[in-house]
Amino acid sequence: MKRAVVVFSGGQDSTTCLIQALQQYDEVHCITFDYGQRHRAEIEVAQALSVALGAKAHKVLDVGLLNELAISSLTRDNIPVPVYDSEQEGGLPSTFVPGRNILFLTLAAIYAYQVEAEAVITGVCETDFSGYPDCRDEFVKALNHAVVLGIARDIRFETPLMWLNKAETWALADYYRQLELVRQDTLTCYNGIQGDGCGECAACHLRANGLQQYQINKAEVMASLKQKTGLA
Repeated sequence: MKRAVVVFSGGQDSTTCLIQALQQYDEVHCITFDYGQRHRAEIEVAQALSVALGAKAHKVLDVGLLNELAISSLTRDNIPVPVYDSEQEGGLPSTFVPGRNILFLTLAAIYAYQVEAEAVITGVCETDFSGYPDCRDEFVKALNHAVVLGIARDIRFETPLMWLNKAETWALADYYRQLELVRQDTLTCYNGIQGDGCGECAACHLRANGLQQYQINKAEVMASLKQKTGLA
């Protein structure tokens, strides 16, 4: 039996990864991390989506220690979430949570070891780079190598969205006939608003811009997705 663990936040990217994983694996487990994040609604959204989509199990793991160490606008109410600024370049955004993916992927691998899963799937993406160093392909591969050495089991870190832009990520959800579910029921917004979100933060801008590009050029974007992924 092929098993996978999806690092699941209830956002657009991780939900799209879960949708695809359910088509590719016999058994899919979700793991969500409660680190005292600014918008706790995302945990409830993730729980509802994992049930609706049919995951085998969903573990919510308390990692509150991350909140004590990592200072970010996603862990501190007194640090404002920045609005999107098309001119903003360079430096780490205030929404970066240092060490988050190091911790999440390591713990997800331990969980995968426990449930005898062969893969840990995460929705990180380098193409639509948001300034997060722990979303880079180089980082994921390096950590995967270290984890395999440390646990002596060949657990793969899979990043199905790594080289897709946001329009192609929307196309992937549409390929599996779940575009409306991803649009209406996920929570990507840095201000904690489900669905299309606040429309002002960087996450909402990236999401909305990708959807608009897909809606305008559906055939072209879908063709690009299939070429990159090998989907029929």
